[in-house]
Amino acid sequence: MVRSIRLSLFTVTVILICVGVVMIYSASSIYACEKYQDGFFFLKRHLSFLVIGLALTLFIMSIDYRKLRRFSKPLLIIAFLLLVLVLIPGLGREVSGARRWFRFKFISFQPSEFANMAVIIYIADFIARKGSNIKTLLRGFLPPIFILGASVLLILLQPDLGTAIALAVVVFSMLFIAGARLSYLGSLILAGLPVLYFLIFSVPYRRMRIMAFLNPWLDPKGSGFQIIQSQLALGSGGIFGVGLGQSRQKLFYLPAAHTDFIFSIIGEELGLIGTIGIIILFMIFIHQGFKILKNSADKFGYFLGLGLILIISFKAAVNIGVSCGVLPTKGLPLSFISYGGSSFIFDMVSVGILLNIARTGEYP
Repeated sequence: MVRSIRLSLFTVTVILICVGVVMIYSASSIYACEKYQDGFFFLKRHLSFLVIGLALTLFIMSIDYRKLRRFSKPLLIIAFLLLVLVLIPGLGREVSGARRWFRFKFISFQPSEFANMAVIIYIADFIARKGSNIKTLLRGFLPPIFILGASVLLILLQPDLGTAIALAVVVFSMLFIAGARLSYLGSLILAGLPVLYFLIFSVPYRRMRIMAFLNPWLDPKGSGFQIIQSQLALGSGGIFGVGLGQSRQKLFYLPAAHTDFIFSIIGEELGLIGTIGIIILFMIFIHQGFKILKNSADKFGYFLGLGLILIISFKAAVNIGVSCGVLPTKGLPLSFISYGGSSFIFDMVSVGILLNIARTGEYP
């Protein structure tokens, strides 16, 4: 039974990745041809990310995931160091006012993606070590919250509010399921709401995104442009779509068509059938992932898998919600499908860890 779960998760992941490869080329070829005189520019880079991700996935599957517990603190220290270094001018690459990447010739590395995984590994190990002590304030609740707070602060300095919120949601969910007192979590959430309000409305471009989300037609050529073009793409696709490669919105109308808004291009070219198909695939992925958790051999594996499933599904849900106009623009990629090196690679590594957990559950 566990083997069939592993096969199902692997198959769904491969299908999503294949859809991503096709749609990245479809959404980016004209833009790439115009900007880089090479219609295959983004496709070739994405395939290189795929090769790197595959190599890392095979490596992580070849070792016992329980060995990650031994490296949970070193990985966390490395993650913090990278988050600090990326903020230093000359080391971190700045794009549109955000300093989130290290640039190495043909590839960019986003340390916040590594930090997500490092924090999840640490929190899973912490929960496994503390057991019922997780219900106490000083020994069980505050230490992981301190780690989360430090991580979120460094990510916000980049700035990257979307990734910070995603990580906070995942860690809070892990602690809640582990048995942390709801009063502690609730109090912290209530205390954080004014901070979140300040982070959104004190920054002009974030405030504009919220206003555009509430009514994009107030500024159809400015802050509301992306949302309007995204909804036009989804609406023009109808039930069956205009045909693969036939999107009009990718012709310099919809910004970030191959990254943040690739779901809209899927809706335009493959129609309602295509978008529902993608959503069903993610639902199967989540369902099979939770089956793996049910059969996990130990507490560390359970919470490690839980954190990885939550971060992947949260990014996918937010991306789809943004494309449909039901959530404000956040800049989170569509897992396995969007173009983007670090996020895509770590999503693949996450699947490798999940398959590793499933295999160990089969042979404890």
